Amino acid sequence: MQNRWNRHVVVMALLTGLFGLRVAGQAVQFWMPQSFLPAFESFQGSTLSYSTLLLIQLLILGLMLRTCLRIGCGISVPDRRLGWGLAWFGSLYMAGAVARIAVGLAIPSAPAWFSTWIPAFFHLVLAGFVLSAAHFHLRDSRPADRRAEQ
Repeated sequence: MQNRWNRHVVVMALLTGLFGLRVAGQAVQFWMPQSFLPAFESFQGSTLSYSTLLLIQLLILGLMLRTCLRIGCGISVPDRRLGWGLAWFGSLYMAGAVARIAVGLAIPSAPAWFSTWIPAFFHLVLAGFVLSAAHFHLRDSRPADRRAEQ
């Protein structure tokens, strides 16, 4: 079972790293703009102030790192119920992220929120992380009725 956990951790760590690069890229563009990175506005998909957005992103990044560590160290025990909850949430989140991109591509006059591609892509990354965590919990857990028998 540890090998399967390692595969989940690798995928989740890669997604965490991608999100970390996004957070760092926007921070660089805010404090020390660089010509090789997209403009700060390209990273901003909402009307949240940057300080609020950064705080939320750091909390999400911390949660992602904690999840990777708990699964990687074997602390997180697969839980079918949690897995189904994460699967539902992750699926809805992924559908919303894909719909956002689809609207941005299909309707040229759509509001800018639909065509800020960096945030849109990273919502796919976050949804993928949630779905990877769901897969970990669903693949390696046993149904509740079998658990009670043992």
